Amino acid sequence: MEEGRDPGGLVKVVHLLVLSGAWGMQMWVTFASGFLLFRNLPRHTFGLVQSKLFPFYFHISMACAFSNLCIAVSQCAWVQLTFWEASQCCLLLLSLVLTAINARWLEPRTTAAMWALQSVEKERGLGGEVPGSLQGPDPYRQLRDKDPKYSALRQNFFHYHGLSSICNLGCVLSNGLCLAGLALGLRSL
Repeated sequence: MEEGRDPGGLVKVVHLLVLSGAWGMQMWVTFASGFLLFRNLPRHTFGLVQSKLFPFYFHISMACAFSNLCIAVSQCAWVQLTFWEASQCCLLLLSLVLTAINARWLEPRTTAAMWALQSVEKERGLGGEVPGSLQGPDPYRQLRDKDPKYSALRQNFFHYHGLSSICNLGCVLSNGLCLAGLALGLRSL
């Protein structure tokens, strides 16, 4: 940003709060809550919680990414755009695109695939156990080996889930790099 064009203090604070809030939420959902819930809830309960949490999470992430991009773009001096300003705008745009793909396309498909998978599991009396609590042969592996429909549903679910995870990690990385850039630009703490 050129020296004569200093955004107001409120704009700086809002930008930092929204960016850091979004990144903190992404870190919590990605690296803490999912693992904690998966290890402590019955399998189908975990799926139900995630099906309620993720649409909310992705839409809040999308709103934060849009807000941050609007703030960053409005503060750029387009004639003398610095490398950092261009990088920040690109990273924030990437975050917005990835979270929009997750919110509007991948999450609904992942959830639909999960419901179909759970339907087959419920017919077989599966899904009420906490992961890691079963002793003996894995009944999910046996079901996958015996039932081609279940195997195909499982592949479909993991396809969408994998794409969603990659998009989410891209958002975490993009926002983290923006925060690192802001921190490196601080004159003092």
